[in-house]
Amino acid sequence: MALLYQRLLLPLLTLPEAEVSHNLILRLLQLASPLAGALQPANYPRLRVSAFGLEFPNPIGLAAGFDKNGVAVPALAALGFGHVEVGTVTPRPQPGRSRPRLFRLAKDRALINRLGFPSRGAEAVARNLSRLKNRRFVLGVNVGPNAGSVGVEDFVQAATMVAPYADYLTINVSSPNTAGLRGMQQAETLAGLLAALDWLDKPLLVKISPDLSDGELHEILDVLCAKAVAGVVVANTTVDRPPHLQASADGGLSGRPLRERATQLVSKAYRHTAGKLPIIGVGGVATAQDALDKIEAGACLVQLYTGFVYQGPFVARDIALGLVRELERRGAGSIQGLIGSASD
Repeated sequence: MALLYQRLLLPLLTLPEAEVSHNLILRLLQLASPLAGALQPANYPRLRVSAFGLEFPNPIGLAAGFDKNGVAVPALAALGFGHVEVGTVTPRPQPGRSRPRLFRLAKDRALINRLGFPSRGAEAVARNLSRLKNRRFVLGVNVGPNAGSVGVEDFVQAATMVAPYADYLTINVSSPNTAGLRGMQQAETLAGLLAALDWLDKPLLVKISPDLSDGELHEILDVLCAKAVAGVVVANTTVDRPPHLQASADGGLSGRPLRERATQLVSKAYRHTAGKLPIIGVGGVATAQDALDKIEAGACLVQLYTGFVYQGPFVARDIALGLVRELERRGAGSIQGLIGSASD
């Protein structure tokens, strides 16, 4: 089925400008969502994961950025994702940066985006999420500030509105497309932000940049551990460009070129925290082997976005089946037992 998608459907969906194609797919999923609510994500006993007080039917999640406003969540979960992360959600509606702002690098299985958090705003997203009933998957909501008002108050406002409908919240301080946002990763600033959110009764995660030095990474992780944050998402898109990449657009790069860097960052984070801080590994996940590499490096869960675009709607189930086969080949009891096995 994946091959059919890549040979027939993907070329048709990639004819329009990239964001037009994305919106078309999202609209189709939105229309299918009322029929998809009764379906379950890929659910294999060996793939169940316990993390930050939640039970995940499998470790494969859809990263924030695909469904920014929570309009197609049931259909996305029905495709096999064990968790779906909505957002990034800003407190007030905003259009994001001007188009074009999403670019395909098909040969590299990569995307460049400079979207700048287009969002209908936290109130509208909360209304969408309030309609979700009898969920059989984990729902995360990723929040960030409006352009021009990057600061603690925006995070607090957005989190306040969406928290009642989320299983966990992710604080996005690492997008390269909102001026001043990455500065909130500085240890003192980040500590202040987390202190302002310590009233939340939902697990709180922080999404970090892949462009950190080892020293910056260690400082951030020390803050997260000191503030008893539930977990860390490693990592967002990169502003770096591999030498072979022929791309002039500015913005955040995701997909296959980020795969190895993100996996190495997961391993560094796992080792620095002695495996005590749950990690969601993101960056270049498109196959079961990609997912397994990040899990063995220390991630308890993985997420994908660009891999979903290029591999198609069956990618989560394909990865789940691939992981089950690998567990059977090894005679391993569960995926949870492999977390950090390459970094211990």
